[in-house]
Amino acid sequence: MLYFSYGELIFQNQKNELMTDLKSDSSATRRARGRPRAWDDKTEQNTIKSLDRAMAVFEHLSTQSGVSLSALSDQLGESTATLYRILFTLETRGLVEFDQAQQLWHIGPGAFIIGARFLRRTSLVERARPVLRSLMEQTGETANLGVAQADQVLFVSQVETHESIRAFFPPGTLSPLHASGIGKALLAFMDEDQCKRILKQTDRERFTEHTLCDAALLATDLEAIRARGFSIDGEEKNLGMRCIAAPVFNHYGEAVAGLSVSGPTSRVSPDSIAPFAEAVKAAAAALTAALGGEIAPPQTKTVG
Repeated sequence: MLYFSYGELIFQNQKNELMTDLKSDSSATRRARGRPRAWDDKTEQNTIKSLDRAMAVFEHLSTQSGVSLSALSDQLGESTATLYRILFTLETRGLVEFDQAQQLWHIGPGAFIIGARFLRRTSLVERARPVLRSLMEQTGETANLGVAQADQVLFVSQVETHESIRAFFPPGTLSPLHASGIGKALLAFMDEDQCKRILKQTDRERFTEHTLCDAALLATDLEAIRARGFSIDGEEKNLGMRCIAAPVFNHYGEAVAGLSVSGPTSRVSPDSIAPFAEAVKAAAAALTAALGGEIAPPQTKTVG
């Protein structure tokens, strides 16, 4: 039988703790982690309640154009003392600011700085890849991403369908705005003056009998696109191919890109336009959200 003095027991315990720490440090060197092991759950035990409450106040304040402490208290059901401590803490970080003259609290410049940092790390193509892949799997057709370049669409990414007969627009392909699903989606939500300038052009190329070369017909189509939120390229560039597209918006509400699915008219038939359009609009909304953008409401303005 072994006997240890009290001091020896303490030493032994300290030694065991040190060995455990060394093992943990060694494991950390082998594989860096963004969170502790076994903390993958999102239960309440991992939530800092005071921080969560502060973020709720911060998010609510961001929706206001300026609000008093008492009004904020009524809106959130929190005491003015609690809210003041939260606001004062956020103010020290520049996330909110106080208008002394009007006695109103506003979102602060620090919030913009953080948002700008998010935008700097945002890559349109990178963020679009999973959305395009999901859209292709949902519809079974090729999914495309394009941006406006002058008076044309530049295709920057694509996820092809597994079907043997399929649309193919490799990155770098250019297509006129008036004869492409993405092009018309961008044109419909473009700055009004720029849209008018493009509509005034008289040398629009005719690719098929369905190409909208007439300015009046194109303007009418753009009005319909603005109202329903998606465009249709019905064999306007290539006979036997149909494309459905929707715009993607940035944080200024500007259409900066377009998502589409395209395929043969035998599969992208008139009966499939409605479900395909819903899938494309949902994908465009998901990418818009991923970019921190805002969906533009349906519009009925006349451009022509």
